[in-house]
Amino acid sequence: MDISFQLADPVGRVIVADYKKPENAHRHTATLNGDYRFCFDNSFSTFSQKTVFFDLMVETEDAPYKDYDDDKEMEIAGNSAETYMMKVKDISESVARVKDHVSAARRLQELLSAHEARDRNLAEEMCSRVMKWSLWQIAVMLIVGITQVVFVKSLFQEPSSRSLKKLVPNFLSQ
Repeated sequence: MDISFQLADPVGRVIVADYKKPENAHRHTATLNGDYRFCFDNSFSTFSQKTVFFDLMVETEDAPYKDYDDDKEMEIAGNSAETYMMKVKDISESVARVKDHVSAARRLQELLSAHEARDRNLAEEMCSRVMKWSLWQIAVMLIVGITQVVFVKSLFQEPSSRSLKKLVPNFLSQ
């Protein structure tokens, strides 16, 4: 379950490189404008199939809510305007905090969903292996059982009729 990973900036320089890691997390602050490339590599393991989950999170430093300090309609003289501005600021901060918490919860749920999908794939693969092994064991048990019955049956037959041709009818008959 090892996969190599590379992250390259728009110029083509490799920023992050992981080799044969089963799981990892990276943070990068973009310093250049342009398209960043990331590559997952499984070429060293051509026979095993893998499912990869990755979460790309783009954060901006811009305020996601409207700043009411600059509105002309908010320029009301007196103490009530200051009280109103404090309440609006408190509500804006609270909304931003709730948004951050909801985003974090969403990311966590996506991560847990990816882990659940990986574990389900592993369980289904293991179930398939157990099923194939069990069928093989049943086939071997049936062959051994039939062979034992034939040989035990031959013990109770007369010596003149113990030939392989009589144990297994039509043996080598042309």
